[in-house]
Amino acid sequence: MPRPTGLEEAPLPGLIEPAPGARPNAKPAPGPEGHRARMRTKLLNAGPEALLDHELLEMLLFLALPRRDTKPIARALLTRFGSFAAAISASVPELRTVPDLGDAGAAALKTVQAAALRLARAELLDRPMIDNGERLIAYLTAVLAREPVEQFRVLFLDIRNRLIADEAQARGTVDHTPAYPRDIVKRALELGATALILVHNHPSGDPTPSRADVETTKRIQDAATALGIVLHDHIIIGRGRHLSFRQEGLLRG
Repeated sequence: MPRPTGLEEAPLPGLIEPAPGARPNAKPAPGPEGHRARMRTKLLNAGPEALLDHELLEMLLFLALPRRDTKPIARALLTRFGSFAAAISASVPELRTVPDLGDAGAAALKTVQAAALRLARAELLDRPMIDNGERLIAYLTAVLAREPVEQFRVLFLDIRNRLIADEAQARGTVDHTPAYPRDIVKRALELGATALILVHNHPSGDPTPSRADVETTKRIQDAATALGIVLHDHIIIGRGRHLSFRQEGLLRG
């Protein structure tokens, strides 16, 4: 008995017919496209931990520079900045000095940095800051450790010590940044904050507080305490190191 017309052309359920001319299990093509295919396979099969810094940069730049060989650009970034983390943390003017990176490549790197910071910040939301010390330090290190000049930030907390806002109050020089107690307390009142954590970085990498750091912290604590606002800590971020005023006994109460 003949089979129904057209049945012989239908694929078996669950199978996908290869594209015309395609070879089963064909190896990636040589050249940049083949290299990209191998890198994607390595990432998807072995995970991001299997990629070296220059390979991770290459993968990132694939998307921004689809018609370029990104390997030499990735190598140039590492030569210029030293690591993946330092490359994505570099300023846009610094990135523009890297040959062939261009604004598209620079924008891709800064997008990754922004995504990383947003993910780290999300880990802190809706959780008491003082009970999440490791996550807090990881976030602050990502934000500040590679800043070339001092930056003074304030974390404004609610009555349950959850984050209301993380705001940069001032940027200074390589070894000094101004911090004004009146402005910080005023902002706390505007946000309805009942507690603060002060943060700044030392571009030198050494988080040891200066005399000015200690005196400024005392003035801010005095101003906050007068209005019933608690100063939980002042954290200084260095390169791979940090210092807590609370742990060092540099805060009252």
